Formats: sequence, C-alpha cells, structure tokens
Amino acid sequence: MKNPVMPASGTFGAGREYSELMDINRLGALVAKTVTLKPRDGNIPPRLCEVSSGMLNSIGLQNEGIDHFLKHDFPFMKEFDVPVIINIAGNSLEEYAQLCREIDRVEGVSGIELNISCPNIKAGGIAFGASSKLAEQVTAAARYNTQLPLIVKLTPNVYNISKIARAVTSAGADAISLINTMVGMSIDTNTFKPNLGNITGGLSGPAIKPIAVRMVWEVAQSVKIPIIGIGGISNALDAVEFFLAGATAVAVGTANFINPLTMTDIISGLEAYLVDKGFTDIGQIIGKVKT
Repeated sequence: MKNPVMPASGTFGAGREYSELMDINRLGALVAKTVTLKPRDGNIPPRLCEVSSGMLNSIGLQNEGIDHFLKHDFPFMKEFDVPVIINIAGNSLEEYAQLCREIDRVEGVSGIELNISCPNIKAGGIAFGASSKLAEQVTAAARYNTQLPLIVKLTPNVYNISKIARAVTSAGADAISLINTMVGMSIDTNTFKPNLGNITGGLSGPAIKPIAVRMVWEVAQSVKIPIIGIGGISNALDAVEFFLAGATAVAVGTANFINPLTMTDIISGLEAYLVDKGFTDIGQIIGKVKT
C-alpha cells in the first residue's frame, strides 16, 4: 500500500461511481462491497435512515454473487494501481471456504476480508463474530483455503472484543479490521413505525468513532498483527486518533457519502500533519497514545 487509507467495504461499491469524481490511484487499497457465494436480494426497504451524527443501514448484503463479481466488477477494480481486497460473507463454514478457494485462483487479488457479522444458520442464527469459538472456526476454514493475506472484520456487538481478536489471530488472520457497524434502531414519531424495513440496522458515522477508537486501542494491546481502524472517520485528525490508538491503516465509510473526496482529503491531511509535527512516516505515531 502506498498509504494507509482505504474505503470501508460496502461504502464504495467497486469504485465505478467514485472513479468519475476522484483519482482512485491515490488510495492505499480498494475494498469491494461484500460478496456472497450466491446472489442476495437484501433486506426490504427502507434500507437507509439518517440519525444524529450518523446513519442506520439495513442493506442486507445485496449483491450479484461471486461469479458476477469476478466477471464484471473485479476486472474494473484491478485496472487501477491499487491493491484490491475482496470482502466476503457466508452463512456457513463451507460457504466461506468455497469463496476463499474461488478467489484464491484469481490473479490480481491482494487480499480477502472476512465479514463475520452475518448470521450463521447452522449455529441457530448466532453471528460468527459474536462467538470467539465460531470466529476462530471460520477464520481457520478461510485460512486453510487461501494463501492470500487474510483480514478479519470484527463486529463491535460483543462483550469482549479482545477475546474475539485473539481467537481469529490464533486461527491464522494476518490482520484485523474493526469496527463494523453497531446495532441501532430509529422510530418515526408520526407513524410510530420503525424507519427501517428490517426494524434494526447498523449504526455508522461520527456517533460510533469514540467506541471504535477504544476498541482499536484494546485490541492493539492484545494482538500483534496489523489493525485497520474503521468507524466515523471524517478527516485527517480522526484518522490520527486511530493511529495513536494502534491502528496501522484506516478505512473510511459513511463520510464518503457526504463528500466523495473525503479519502483523498484525508491522505493530504495526514501528509500535512506529519510535516507539522516533524515526523517522516506514519509509523512514528502508531500506538503512541500516552496513557
């Protein structure tokens, strides 16, 4: 990666729309929207709802499936001089394993990110990421089926994030990205009905940044593999907080919807910050919070 800034999965699609507004080659990496083994219709609308300091989404991982992605989206993404990371999700260990096998055969992929916040049908609806045992199992299954760098994206909707982080690290994760969205709800006070068709959704944006920074800091004390910090990053100083907490890279999500140039602005802002503070490399501030 030429710099430590990338889009968060699900907020950038395959980059087509953004490529008309920004220079994608300036990014540190491209992270694709979550892809599943078979096409998914997603959740019933409404799927988006603006809330105080953020938004709720309930997309439901709508996508055309891995075959369509590899045929139509990936060729576009690999045209850029930027590493491409494919985010995947499944309903079973077998689905994750098969996805990894298929992607492992594709030339030009730089890494796989496991979205383990999805329901595990065989475990009674429990999300893989909510159980250290299940998180370890799905990471191990993915690790066995790919030689590519493996990033595991963790859910914040757990009691002990460090325990989950240690579990996926022991199972072979090369890096951890956190956090995913937090479960939230919004109600229309005129109709008395939820503002999302799925009732609840994932909260993202500035509202969750303090929680994300805290979780990055906690995990950085527990594991030695790289951490990608995610959650409410809107400007360079937001990103700096994550680096100080122990992140080695950051991913930007909701802010891209407000300003499509957010990531390139952050890259420029980080360069200026380092010069202003007398540093020559972002590594000089990673984990340097004074506690």
